[in-house]
Amino acid sequence: MNWRASADLVLRDDVAVTLADRAHRSLLRRGFALEYVTLAWNVAGIVVLAIAAVSARSVALAGFGLDSLIEIGASTVVIWGLSGTGAERQRRGLRLIGYAFAVLAAYLLVQSTAILATGLHPRHSVLGIIWTAATAVVMFALAAGKGRTGRALDNPVLRTEGRVTLIDGILATAVLLGLALNAALGWWWADPAAGYVLVFYAIREVREIFFAGH
Repeated sequence: MNWRASADLVLRDDVAVTLADRAHRSLLRRGFALEYVTLAWNVAGIVVLAIAAVSARSVALAGFGLDSLIEIGASTVVIWGLSGTGAERQRRGLRLIGYAFAVLAAYLLVQSTAILATGLHPRHSVLGIIWTAATAVVMFALAAGKGRTGRALDNPVLRTEGRVTLIDGILATAVLLGLALNAALGWWWADPAAGYVLVFYAIREVREIFFAGH
């Protein structure tokens, strides 16, 4: 191989490395943007859901508000994880998300069971219906984006947090169904029963994070 061919090969390698680096930085920016949008939506959601939950005496809306708080924590963990590298940082991030799932599952299990046992009837909540419907659409879109970006970056924390966001969308749908059934048919028990939907998914995620491969 002469010197000109060797120089061309080095130049092509440098160009490939530069393009790969640019693609990586672009994916990181997308990951940060997805998390900041999630943060902003859930911060607003805590305020809206607190108002709706208190006025309607809805355990599902209260639980969904707690889920929004946990989603804020999970997004913060991912932003922290994307800001650095290393397997230990990723493991700690995953554990923090797992603990958040465990707290959410325990809270909703206790609250939903208590409401069903006491027979406390929640009121109708138009605000809750509107917000949960909008949240379901937004969270499913964000979850898809996080899943794609996490796979492209090979970042398990972002992929896991994408599942948190997906569960947020599933819970929004379940809560919306419970609110709608209560409003349309007077099925008051549909509201606390919606809380059990997230309990199932949260326990599954805790098992996946802490016990997969053990």
